[in-house]
Amino acid sequence: MTTTGARPEAMPIATIGPARLFAGVGQGDPHSHDHHRRTHGELSRIDKQGLVSALATVGLRGRGGAAFPVADKLAATPAGGASEVVVNVSEGEPASHKDRTLAQTAPHLVIDGALTVAQSLRTRRVTIAVRDRGAADVFSWALADRADTRKVRLQATSGGFVSGEARALLQSIAGMPAVPPGHRVLPTVSGLGGKPTFVSNAETFAHIGLLACHGVEWFGEVGASERGTTLVTLVGDLPHTGLVEAPHGIGLGELAGTGGPTLIGGYHGTWVDRVDDLRLDRAHLHGRGLHLGAGVIARLPQDTCALGEVTRIARWLAAESSGQCGPCFFGLPAIAGDLDALMAGRLPTRGLEHLRRRLDLLPGRGACGHPDGAAMFIRTALDVHQAEIADHLAHGTCGRSCTGALPLDTTGANWS
Repeated sequence: MTTTGARPEAMPIATIGPARLFAGVGQGDPHSHDHHRRTHGELSRIDKQGLVSALATVGLRGRGGAAFPVADKLAATPAGGASEVVVNVSEGEPASHKDRTLAQTAPHLVIDGALTVAQSLRTRRVTIAVRDRGAADVFSWALADRADTRKVRLQATSGGFVSGEARALLQSIAGMPAVPPGHRVLPTVSGLGGKPTFVSNAETFAHIGLLACHGVEWFGEVGASERGTTLVTLVGDLPHTGLVEAPHGIGLGELAGTGGPTLIGGYHGTWVDRVDDLRLDRAHLHGRGLHLGAGVIARLPQDTCALGEVTRIARWLAAESSGQCGPCFFGLPAIAGDLDALMAGRLPTRGLEHLRRRLDLLPGRGACGHPDGAAMFIRTALDVHQAEIADHLAHGTCGRSCTGALPLDTTGANWS
């Protein structure tokens, strides 16, 4: 693992293999357009059919959590001036630092990708939606340093976990409450202002920028079923912590070691007993019933109460609900209350069974994926931390305090 330069904040960045997204970082001014062009070459102009074909060839999937094939999303977005392009840099997942770090270290790659999509769709406007003030400042400097950004605008967004969801983000940009609409219409059909909208996160656009600068053959020189690299935030008791750019297909053990229970995917993710038989490949993980989600891998230190950490995050997830559907408004607080009782050894007889049944009722019933993701996080935590849960049921404690090892600081105030 190679350390790759410095970044404006404390999160260290590193690469496994040659740097791609982080190429040139620490070797000059990463905000300079001239430096960027010397590192990555000129930006190719690609029509929609050509870009869809290139994206399908490398198998690029969205990096915002859903991992939807980007080629399919672009193909479904109508070309013409009525369509919109939106870069989502709101990143509400507290454990993930990839989008805001990428925005502050390689903003021109993100802009390259956005302009490539906009040119292929012949759209009139690109919106970069940013919540973090530091990232907004860097984007402002980068846009001012280029001559091809007349159609690009920066837009401040409101904070919150659910507000980072694509449809909630589009609501926020349009001046409405930053909550997902109840109807699940795809943004490619009706997005910003009711117009067809191609929206994805900063990392996705940065990979599109790499593809447009370097071409399909170069892009496909590393990777597995999905070519190229991906960004992963490593948290907690791991051999290395920080943000890592890694090629698809490597074993998760190379990133996380071979320790105990590990969280994959962040606070809408899944706890697993071991990772040494898993690979950093979205198709492979999907086949195992897992997803990389926000690109987070975390393991708890031995000195913290695992149930306390899970309960703390469950309370936060309940508080982050937009409050517009029953599974969130009633279900998540009730589950957090059950976890509090479990922590103190006060859960009634058969209470754990009741808690599991309550968790099974959440998925598929909400206005967005928040209750589904929260239920997955909590239910799988109960599965992998059974020994500690038994201690709490029997004694009301495991003998350890909760140290707050799982981060909740989202950093960066909203700006306007």
